[in-house]
Amino acid sequence: MRMPTRDEMLEIPVDGQVLAGTLITPVTSLPGLLFVHGWGGSQQSYLARAREIAEMGCVCMTFDLRGHARTDEQRDTASREHNLRDLVAAYDLLVKHPAVEPGAIGAVGSSYGGYLAAIMTSMRPVRWLALRAPALYEDHGWESPKVQLNEKMDLNAYRRRLVSPEENRALGACAAFRGDVLIVESENDDTVPHTVIANYLAACTQARSVTSRMLEGAEHGLSDEQWQRAYGVILAKWLAEMMANPEGSRAEKAPVAPSLIR
Repeated sequence: MRMPTRDEMLEIPVDGQVLAGTLITPVTSLPGLLFVHGWGGSQQSYLARAREIAEMGCVCMTFDLRGHARTDEQRDTASREHNLRDLVAAYDLLVKHPAVEPGAIGAVGSSYGGYLAAIMTSMRPVRWLALRAPALYEDHGWESPKVQLNEKMDLNAYRRRLVSPEENRALGACAAFRGDVLIVESENDDTVPHTVIANYLAACTQARSVTSRMLEGAEHGLSDEQWQRAYGVILAKWLAEMMANPEGSRAEKAPVAPSLIR
């Protein structure tokens, strides 16, 4: 089978002259994946994993949300609005890369990063959405500094009750999402309890496929290396299946009914 090619005109300097040349390359477009770290983390937590996924044939991007790493001095002022704008800006940069297929963009987010990634799907085209222990926040106080949310909200109580897509921006975005979804839960997660996971799964009613997995014995931060490896295997396997079947994945369709929320 013949592959399409692209011509690029070149100038080749030699001995004080410039020769004309043409570089002919295959036209290949690759999926793009955007990795979003959690609150208090940085892109460092995803670099190794992104490199592994890139070897599968993806253009991967990691970045630091405002208020983290080099911009840590903004930690006390950065809001969800700021960080969502950071994420959208990173998406826009990734999709402009010449090797990236604009219609094949995935977002991989953990905790706060998963929450933001879910919301982003309502603002930019996303084909694959992978959420590990996605956090959930009430919508009010959207522009307040993120560090104040624990003080202004009873997150522990909020994350243990049934929340509908109509009353939460992230769940509303999931309800409208039509791509493929992976949600990974930690069995012993005191930060993002099972009810939050169930709310996310129940919201994904229009997704093309929904795959849910649990990391047995794991806590929120995956402090044990074995949990990190297990999550990496789950993510890589799911992405490989999604990319192998871009027009109709065979992933497990497993939304959770409200009656199953414990």
